[in-house]
This record gives sequence, structure tokens and C-alpha cells, in this order.
Amino acid sequence: MGKKRFPEGFLWGGATAANQFEGGWNEGGKGWSVSDCARAHFNTDVTNYAAHNKVTTADIEEALAHPEDEVNYPKRHGSDFYHHYKEDIALLGEMGFKVFRMSIAWSRIFPNGDDAEPNEEGLQFYDNVFDELKKHNIEPLVTMSHYEPPLNVVLNYDGWYSRELIGMFTRFVDVITKRYKDKVKYWLTFNEVDSMIRHPYTTGGLIEDRFPGKNFEEVIFQAMHHQFVASALATKICHENIPGSMVGCMLTKLTYYPYTCKPEDVLEAQQMMRSTYCYSDTQVFGEYPAYLLSCFKNKGINIKKETGDDEIMKAYPVDFVSFSYYMSSCAAASTEGLDTTAGNTITAVKNPYLKSSDWGWQIDPTGLRVSMVDLYDRYRKPLFIVENGLGAKDVLNADGTIDDQYRIDYFKVHFQAMLDAIVEDGVECLGYTSWACIDLISESTKQMSKRYGFIYVDADDLGNGTYNRYRKKSFDWYKKVIATNGECLYDEE
Repeated sequence: MGKKRFPEGFLWGGATAANQFEGGWNEGGKGWSVSDCARAHFNTDVTNYAAHNKVTTADIEEALAHPEDEVNYPKRHGSDFYHHYKEDIALLGEMGFKVFRMSIAWSRIFPNGDDAEPNEEGLQFYDNVFDELKKHNIEPLVTMSHYEPPLNVVLNYDGWYSRELIGMFTRFVDVITKRYKDKVKYWLTFNEVDSMIRHPYTTGGLIEDRFPGKNFEEVIFQAMHHQFVASALATKICHENIPGSMVGCMLTKLTYYPYTCKPEDVLEAQQMMRSTYCYSDTQVFGEYPAYLLSCFKNKGINIKKETGDDEIMKAYPVDFVSFSYYMSSCAAASTEGLDTTAGNTITAVKNPYLKSSDWGWQIDPTGLRVSMVDLYDRYRKPLFIVENGLGAKDVLNADGTIDDQYRIDYFKVHFQAMLDAIVEDGVECLGYTSWACIDLISESTKQMSKRYGFIYVDADDLGNGTYNRYRKKSFDWYKKVIATNGECLYDEE
């Protein structure tokens, strides 16, 4: 028997998001997005993600008053893919990428969200990107909405709480799926659709002080309902405009273990897992799960639906399930006396059996296999791992090299766990895109110094630098993984 290898046609690649990577925020007719107003917090605890995402109307006004400021608002410059896309895609082609996950900035196509006509210059930019990817035989995987509703829909429509956004979004989807029907086969609707409960401004354009007298949790779930309907309609539109296309949901895979075998801890872990699954359950099965409806009832949350909403959600479920996985956490009925640690937009009980990254995220390759098995058993639909990676403090040496052996070590054990899930557990997985294949602005900390890429971008947290690209040690290693379809993972050291 030969070495283990991934299935033929497995889509190896990497992932980015326009709001963290693209830059060119005020060029080519692009409008303001919520991410252009996302402020960095340099002198505070960068792991306190929840505090950083409590955005107020005053914060937005401050951001609008300083359109020249790309230091405190680093997502405005990102990694400047807008001007480096040919170079960046050539590097991905050199690695042998089969797929590149990216997002289309809604505000680059419809600068205000409610514009009568799309912005041709924005449409042409993505045409150029897709054409460049095709030159290198790289398949695009495109996220329709990745943390950047146009700012205008926040200020004049109250974000996704307004039902009017369904029409605006589906018009955007209709335009991009018709325009790129011959260039893009794989699509995702809303990035980490569940994240609105944790950062409602970033995902849903919701600012609490704009809803005086309202139950803000109800506001969030109402906005979520509108996104569920919009996602179903986007799936319908995509299938109609692009025969043979595939549309996926995208979930933050927060994996929880009971801290002990104490039944109360097991129950707490189950409840925590359900609090994540309820969103993908809705998009896969096309209806709200009974436990989420019970939660609404018990909390007195009333979701307003229009006639036909349930039928639309039921008729157009997603074709596959994509997810981000970075770490696992523990759950306990009582956290008193237990250590906690930062994670992917959460703070949770620390697992004493796991090591942690520079930013406190616990490293758990087995958790990726557990997650894949749980998702596939639950949904019986193909999976696509669209975010996974290690944020670390990389050092650019004088000779232009970056020795990130720690990243290679991280990926190796995660890839082996992924392959075990496929080979040993029978999980169907379409592909894998690491986060982020080229350094970009971290969502959780708004830092460039929290680096994920195989390619180093010479820029610091304040935006200073040449923005030149450098191959890290992991670049050649990942190139070999792709070329051998994973066989090299089992070469003797």
C-alpha cells in the first residue's frame, strides 16, 4: 500500500478577504464600507475582541471625519492587493494553487448599496483578477459578503435589520453572478454568518445606539433572518445564472469539549455547540431548528417574517458547508477558578492539554478531525475548509528570508488530521484554503504583525513599509504538499 494522499481533484489553496487584504479603499469608485471605519486599538489588550467591536455612531462619525487616516484604520490599506494582484496571483500560481478564496467588496460594485447602477470600474477590477487567476489555472472561490456592508446601509437603513437590504443584496448578487458566470463556479454567501451574534456591526451593520428602546438581541436575530432569506435567494439566483455552480454557507467552527466528564460540563459543551450549529442548520436544512425556536420563545424574541420567507429558505438550501477552524475550547458549567484564553472572536476556558499560539489561540489538530466528522455526520453534504492557519510574529531576515518552521509544523499535523477524516472517517471534503495565504490585516486584532501567510508583506501595524512580497520557508513546503497531493506529509524526517 502506497502513502496516503488526498483525493484526486482536491482543491488546495489559500484564503483572503477584500476588507483585510485589498486596499484601494477610496479608488476605482469604491464607496465606504463598515470595515473602512474599523479602528485599530494599539495600546489596549488586542485579544479583547468583544470590546473592540462595540462600535458607536460617534465612532463612525470620527472615522468619516478622517478619510486620510490609514494608520488607525488599517483595513483601508490592507496588503494593497488592489495594486499588487498580478504579482500576488503569480506567486500563488508558483505554489501550484488550485483554488483562491477571495471576496467581492459589495461597496466596490454598489458604492452605497442602494445605487441605481453598478460601478463599472469595480466590476472590471474583479474581471481582471479572475482573468489573472485563469492564466495560472486557479479556480476562484468567491465570498459574496465578507464583513463589509456598505456604510450607507448602516447610516440610512439600520443595516441588515432593514428588510430593504434583501433586495439590495440580491441585486448585487444578480449583477456579479451574471457578470462572472464564465469565471466563477464556487460561491459562499455570508462569511461566518453566525458571527453577527458576536460582532453585529462587522457582519450586519448594526450599531446598538441606533436602536433605542429595542431589545438589541432581537434586533440581531431579525437581521440574521433577513440574511437567511437573502442567502437562500442568492443560492437561487446563482443556480439560475450559472448552471452547475455550487453555493455554500460559511460557519465559524467553534468546537467545544466538556472541561470534565461531569454531566453538567457535558451539557454545557452541547449547548455551546448548538449555539453555533443553529445557523448552519438553518442554511442546510432550510428551516429554523426547534431548539433555536425554543430559545426565541423562552427569551421573548419575536422575529418578523413575511409571507413566503419560510418557503424561500426551504426551497434553496446550500450545496456544501464551508467553515473556519483555528482552535478548540473547553466548556464548563462553572468557570470559577478556571483559566480562560482568547480565541477566534471568543474567550473560552483553556484546555490544559494543548499548546497556544502567540495570541493565546490553542492549537488542536485533532479538533479539526472532530469538527469535520461532526459536520459531515450532521449534514451529509460536502465540506470545504476555507479558513485555518497560525497567526505568528514572523521575522524578516536581512537576506530576505523568513524561517517559519512553526507554521510548517502547525500545518503538517492539521493536514494529517484532515486526511484522516477523509480516509478513515469517510468525510467528503472538496478542498482546503489556508488563512491567509498572503499576510493581511488580522480581523481579530487589526494588526499586520499577526501574520498568517506563506508570503510576507513588508508592512507594520502602522502601515509603514515597502509592501514588497517575500516567500517564507513555508512557501516551498506548501508548494510540495500541493504537488504531491499530500504524500510528502508522510516522508520520513
